[in-house]
Amino acid sequence: MKRLIFFLLAFSALPAFAQDMQRVRKTIAQLASPEMHGRGYAFKGDSLAASYLQQQYASIGLKSFAGSYLQHFTLPVNILDNQLSLKIDGKVLTPGVDFLAYAASAPGKGSGFVYPIDTLLLQDPDEAQTFLTQNLRKQVLVVRQRHFQDLMNLPEPFKKNLQKAAAVIVLQPGTKVMGTVRSFQYPMPVLEVLESSMPAKANKVEFAVDARLEKNYRSQNVIGYLPGTSKPDSFLVVTAHYDHVGRIGKEVLFPGAHDNASGTAMLLELARYYAQPQNRPGYSIAFIAFAAEEAGLVGSEYYTEHPLFPLANIKMLLNLDLMSTGEEGMMVVNGSVFTKQFSLLQQLNKQHQFLPTLKVRGKASNSDHYFFSEKGVPSFFFYTLGGTTTEYHHPKDTAGTLPLTKFKEVIGLIQAFFKAL
Repeated sequence: MKRLIFFLLAFSALPAFAQDMQRVRKTIAQLASPEMHGRGYAFKGDSLAASYLQQQYASIGLKSFAGSYLQHFTLPVNILDNQLSLKIDGKVLTPGVDFLAYAASAPGKGSGFVYPIDTLLLQDPDEAQTFLTQNLRKQVLVVRQRHFQDLMNLPEPFKKNLQKAAAVIVLQPGTKVMGTVRSFQYPMPVLEVLESSMPAKANKVEFAVDARLEKNYRSQNVIGYLPGTSKPDSFLVVTAHYDHVGRIGKEVLFPGAHDNASGTAMLLELARYYAQPQNRPGYSIAFIAFAAEEAGLVGSEYYTEHPLFPLANIKMLLNLDLMSTGEEGMMVVNGSVFTKQFSLLQQLNKQHQFLPTLKVRGKASNSDHYFFSEKGVPSFFFYTLGGTTTEYHHPKDTAGTLPLTKFKEVIGLIQAFFKAL
């Protein structure tokens, strides 16, 4: 009889856990859906995602500061939407597979003849002088990735002539194109093409790129909190950026499931846990979903300059980014900076065996923890290690590819860590 009762209790617990992970996957799928436009700037994807997060915050029961979950700010951003096409010697290349518009590309539509950039141009004064005499209006310059910045950094008057080119093609090594976000615009269209997709001895190029530089694009952080039971003026903080690359051209979507719908989903799960009265910590706990991380940590930098409560009141901040694997453990950025907190984290992980290992790094400006730690806030940046999720900044970073191997274990470690602080 006792065995039967134990079996029934164990069985009854399974659906609850399965439902939790089902909810996590649903959240990630929603954030990475085509309707969110990659949570970028084309078609206001970031605002659509922020509206979704506001709804989630409200349903969880998070409180807002000053009557709103949103903290607005502006930033310059180059938006690449609608038209994107490339044909080389009559061969139509596939956007998102063979090529992309570079994130800082100018708009343009036209054609031109291939003008290969010899590296001597960038090193030899005589070659550079020859370049000055060329009429580039009907030329499409072709340069390898490793020499692209050298080309763009040519001094005047070389740069003046360069800007007359019909377009620039940057040849990318490897097998995958990768999207990024830029806050400026070059004076001519720039296309990134895989070397393997560039026809041999190419002659004629036809292209079309839509782009516009928004100098004061309005975006928003999404912020909520739960008051502490005994020390409400001190805060634990959980952060994750919810933005991603978005769309480059109307047809190319960067879903951003791993980066960073996974971290955003974990933030929401932690909010749900701590919203339960029995789980409420003594400290207040704030949940900050940052925008514009992909544009250069703009949202988090803005927050540290305009905090909604004193930064000095933050006991600990955990930033969650790339949280869908974990077979090889987890990286703790700033672990060698805040050694006391890292020692506690290590002790708890060893005690409960949440993750195979915790690896440690020093300071790094690679996610939204950076401006907090620069101002003296104890901050860790977590990202999981291992697994087969390799579609970083790629159209194939979709919800269905995520293993979420150690998702619940990372949550368990965070809960134990916050409880021990």
